[in-house]
Amino acid sequence: MPLDLAIVIPVGHGDEHWRGLLPCLAPLAVREIVMVFAVDELHAKRQLQVADPRVHLAFAPRGRAQQLNAGAAQTQARWIWFVHADSVPTERTLAALAQFIDVADERDLGYFDLRFLGDGPALMAINRGGAWIRSRWLGLPFGDQGYVVSRRLFERLQGFDASLPCGEDHEFIWRARACGARIRAVGAPLYTSARKYAAQGWLRTTVAHLHGTWTQVRDFSRRVQT
Repeated sequence: MPLDLAIVIPVGHGDEHWRGLLPCLAPLAVREIVMVFAVDELHAKRQLQVADPRVHLAFAPRGRAQQLNAGAAQTQARWIWFVHADSVPTERTLAALAQFIDVADERDLGYFDLRFLGDGPALMAINRGGAWIRSRWLGLPFGDQGYVVSRRLFERLQGFDASLPCGEDHEFIWRARACGARIRAVGAPLYTSARKYAAQGWLRTTVAHLHGTWTQVRDFSRRVQT
């Protein structure tokens, strides 16, 4: 019997990494998988053929928050797993996900431990450690760690804030915590690409991320206090 779980995958403009993600998801028995493309790709993707019959296509205005919300609106399952198109789950990831859903309370928001593929610099080990501290000690996992959210919690939070130019995943966590959600590690890795660190430089990209993160901490923490 399939898990009472829907998977929502927002796909950025021109991003083809989902083609590698779908085979990784094939062993997982779920109710539905929704890939959400930007509306400006409607004509290019409408006739897209996907072998997995559980996969459905949806379209939304470009922007990750709008695509995530649109994907969730197309599903019926009790739990929703939001997965980036360039994520790579392992067998351990899928097994831990199934176990989490089996025992989790609807107040729980699950996330995975961030790991990087071998397409970036060796220094990515530092970023991996930083993500672990940010998530486990500060309770601030980000969207590339694969949020697992009950439909009830997601609807209570009214989804992701589409008015934000970026950081919708970070802001979502602050609101979830403010309403009493329990941020919980699922206890398994979820891999993601580190190609932008290779392309833009490790130090430059890491510093930019740190600056952006702490700017958002300041802004989003104030939001939930008002």
